[in-house]
Amino acid sequence: MAEALKYKNSETVSKHWAKALIELANEDSSVSKEDVLKDLNFVAQTIYSSEELLAAINNPSISSEEKQIIICKLFQNKVSTMVYNFIFALNLRKKLYLISDIVVKYEEELDILNNVKHVNVTSAIELNDKKKEEIKNKIASKLDSGVDINWGIDKEIIAGLIFNIDEVVVDNSIRYKLDDLSNAIVK
Repeated sequence: MAEALKYKNSETVSKHWAKALIELANEDSSVSKEDVLKDLNFVAQTIYSSEELLAAINNPSISSEEKQIIICKLFQNKVSTMVYNFIFALNLRKKLYLISDIVVKYEEELDILNNVKHVNVTSAIELNDKKKEEIKNKIASKLDSGVDINWGIDKEIIAGLIFNIDEVVVDNSIRYKLDDLSNAIVK
């Protein structure tokens, strides 16, 4: 229970930091929100690519000043000034360990601003590019938003498509229809 509360708290804190960074990016026209996301990803990937670096960032016995020296050597002149100052502030507040969660929350906030929905589409067979584009356009039209589609294959669905849009599943597969018919017959 304590672990779930800790995760929920870090998720809330990460969202707070991500929203603050989005607001900064809105106010500063020198860097795009997408470039901020690229820089954040670079920072997170760099930190998580080295066990020693990750251990140093998460070690409470290493002072913020010592961590700042590491951050300076790694990221100064490699990311935008905005992102550099942001990770500097995270470090001073002892929240740098949240960087990967902040990246996720920043991307979610950016998708909301850009009206982009994430959709998983599962089919029984590999769809050609023309069919994928046709389905993507129909989904975008129905949702009245941009869409980012992850395509998947599940040979057990027989035919048809399964859509998962923001955790809402629309199952238009033959397998589902047969299961539904079978349940109706049994009743």
